[in-house]
Amino acid sequence: MPLVPTRELVSKAAAAGRAVAAFNVITLEHAEAITAGAAAAGAPGVILQISENAVRFHGGRVEPIARAAAEVGKACDVDVALHMDHVTDMRLLRTAADAGFSSAMFDAGAQPYAENLAATRAAAQWAHGAGLWLEAELGYVGGKPDAPASAHAAGVRTDPQEAARYVADTGVDALAVAVGSSHAMTERSATLDHALIERLREAVPVPLVLHGSSGVGDDDLRQAVQAGIVKINIGTALNVAFTGAVREALGARPDLTDPRPYVAQGRETMAETVRVLLGVVSG
Repeated sequence: MPLVPTRELVSKAAAAGRAVAAFNVITLEHAEAITAGAAAAGAPGVILQISENAVRFHGGRVEPIARAAAEVGKACDVDVALHMDHVTDMRLLRTAADAGFSSAMFDAGAQPYAENLAATRAAAQWAHGAGLWLEAELGYVGGKPDAPASAHAAGVRTDPQEAARYVADTGVDALAVAVGSSHAMTERSATLDHALIERLREAVPVPLVLHGSSGVGDDDLRQAVQAGIVKINIGTALNVAFTGAVREALGARPDLTDPRPYVAQGRETMAETVRVLLGVVSG
């Protein structure tokens, strides 16, 4: 079945009072695992995300992994969208539509507010002209290499009134907010500020996005959706699942040289992780 625009999946989730999960794709096996897990969960839809870092891993070539993920998505019985994640390079953003993406997240979050606003406004104007839905970030979600502070330090969380002005001034379609989560967490120990999420939902007229969701426990994720989060980004949890399964397989068979058995085990473990998480965020 054809891919579905990200805008459509997010709008349907918002109207139903639930969230749509967006999982990061690094390899073909990630895409296969995400769609298999979504089908097993009977999810209303799922987003395949390919980040600028993943593109860099593939030699700076976006189309091979994007086309592969799109073909996997088209073979799934669940609605699937393709999203370009954490783009800082406008040159890469300008390849998104031709590479099959219906949306992108433009990341100027590490810049001072005025520079972030100007860069994001320009990105949104270009994206809308190309028919793309654009997400941006305000505040600082921790865990990135250039992080100025932890996710729980004073002053890094998103201010509702500033967020409302930022959305109005940039014209973005969704906003990733800093509410206590952090990128690249391997333990689910983040503490979210649900009262802040509610204030942001009241102040901001576009869907709210939670980054760093791998570090958030099930109950906190459910409460975040109830408070107003509509898109939930998950990446590290899949890598933890995959790597753990591969280590287990190679530990049991140290003489193994054919990658298919251990890669298949990693893919199956990622698929189960996806199935379980989708039951939490879109159930």
